[in-house]
Amino acid sequence: MRDVIIVGGGPAGLSAALILGRCRRRVLLIDAGHPRNAVTPRMHGFLGRDGRAPGDLRDDARKELAAYDTVEVWDGRVVDAVRAPDGFRVVMEDQRRADGRRMILATGLRTDLPAIEGFSEFWGHGVHHCPYCDGFENRDRPLAIYGPGEAAKGLALELTAWSRDLTLCTDGPCDLDAAERNRLARHGIRLEEREVARLEGEGGRFSRVRLRDDTALTCAALFFTTGPCIPSPLVERLGCDLSRKGTVPTGDYEETNVPGLYVAGDASRRVQLAIVAAAEGAMAAFAINTELLREDTR
Repeated sequence: MRDVIIVGGGPAGLSAALILGRCRRRVLLIDAGHPRNAVTPRMHGFLGRDGRAPGDLRDDARKELAAYDTVEVWDGRVVDAVRAPDGFRVVMEDQRRADGRRMILATGLRTDLPAIEGFSEFWGHGVHHCPYCDGFENRDRPLAIYGPGEAAKGLALELTAWSRDLTLCTDGPCDLDAAERNRLARHGIRLEEREVARLEGEGGRFSRVRLRDDTALTCAALFFTTGPCIPSPLVERLGCDLSRKGTVPTGDYEETNVPGLYVAGDASRRVQLAIVAAAEGAMAAFAINTELLREDTR
């Protein structure tokens, strides 16, 4: 019986494992090795690591965890997780099993790309969804925003902090009313309602949007609105509540509605930045250690 099982080896899970390892808790960290930011060449907004490859953070953290004999790491995928009489049980794809008194889900979210040719090819290489992560590198350059309706309009207005050369591509007629269209125009945002055929570029880098009528919109980068978040199946399997956006509502220290279960990282309610995920992992670890101390010293 471990004290804590952590599912997910990104910033949230690694941070939680480090704190709990230093608390001398018996920790099992399970990492499937498929991080959401795997396609991103550089990680931004992480103090002390700005501009580093996201894989560098994971590699360095793994080396640091190796110094703590209380932390064990399994590489592989969890296919099932259930409540057990004394906590939680996980089952791996290779049939390994483990039990823990507490559990942290740091599994992140899945990003579903629009079903348009070129999106997957240029994802992370000129095609982005987070201006906080990739806006600065594309400042004062022509940018496209892809997506229908209200969410895409909001993203276009948000991007005015980084560029004033913006085109909102709605991929067909949109339902923005006259007031919303005027608001875009006041901020210099062009509205393009023709259908998008594909994204194009050279040398593995996105450079233009090709419309159905063969018109090309040249731009330095494209930002798009994501649909509802898609969490790990384990979230629902364990009975977590979900918000309308598909994230898990959590308390001040990342606790969920399921006693003993914590969710940290992109799948929880806060800003989806790597540095925030790491902080959430640390907060969950602090709360769990406090809980276990109370339980063990009653």
